[in-house]
Amino acid sequence: MEGAIRPIPSTRIAVVTGGNKGIGLEVCRQLAGAGITVVLTARDATRGTAAVEKLREAGLSDVIFHQLEITDAPSIVRLVDFLKTRFGKLDILVNNAAIGGVEYVQDPNDSSLTSQEKFSGMDMLQRLDWFANAIVETYDDAREGLQTNYYGTKHVIEALLPLLQASSDGRIVNVSSDLGLLRLINNEELRQELDDVEKLTEERLDEIINTFLNDFKAGKLEERGWPVHLSAYKVSKMTMNAYSRVLARRHPELRINCAHPGYVNTDMTIHTGVLTPEEGASNLVRVALFPEGGLTGAFFNHAQEAPFV
Repeated sequence: MEGAIRPIPSTRIAVVTGGNKGIGLEVCRQLAGAGITVVLTARDATRGTAAVEKLREAGLSDVIFHQLEITDAPSIVRLVDFLKTRFGKLDILVNNAAIGGVEYVQDPNDSSLTSQEKFSGMDMLQRLDWFANAIVETYDDAREGLQTNYYGTKHVIEALLPLLQASSDGRIVNVSSDLGLLRLINNEELRQELDDVEKLTEERLDEIINTFLNDFKAGKLEERGWPVHLSAYKVSKMTMNAYSRVLARRHPELRINCAHPGYVNTDMTIHTGVLTPEEGASNLVRVALFPEGGLTGAFFNHAQEAPFV
């Protein structure tokens, strides 16, 4: 019968957003290597298909490509329809797709020197300082960063919730950052509000994001206690952390956690990171594959539970 849902498979099914390169690709590789059927998603169909072929050539046959632009509602609907028809459930969702919310003065794809050659002898703080001088932040970049990292991820989660609930052990891993820790907000009232997940609502999170963008546009970030450097990226991760905790309380049947992979050598960091994509991905995959009945609503730094503050 056309449109009928297939019987729920015994194999675990995972979706990874932003899976065509970097950390996302390595998450796909490691999940597939653990015997999980992986749906690798990416905005660009050509790059996504090439990534799947790369994994299949490495002997990982249970990887499937599906196009997904997390800021495009019809694209999300198409993914949901595919998963519903093909599998009838979803066991693991790794929300990896994100942008920096900045403009790069230094081209992230500049390969004139390898990262080892360029940053040899620099410690992590020196690399971070170099990175800070290689980017600029505009209001339009900040708005796009929040639309992608917070709202795009949120809309994917909302759309996939019924399929995750059809699993006997549904899990969400939201790729976060230590740049999303609340200690980076120099506003005690706001910091406490984002940490009080018993009272926090999605509507209030929308208001907080709108206030941040208005303050950014007015040039009042420092005055109002917001992070100044990489501000939109930090706020996007802070609000996604908070949303994840709210969602975990609402859906105790699921495991919903945030995980920091570490400072990874990727295009987003202009290859200043100290960890390889394989190392960063392993910190996420360990959280995704924790034994059944583990923590929910938690933050993991290098796969170890850590405070949100």
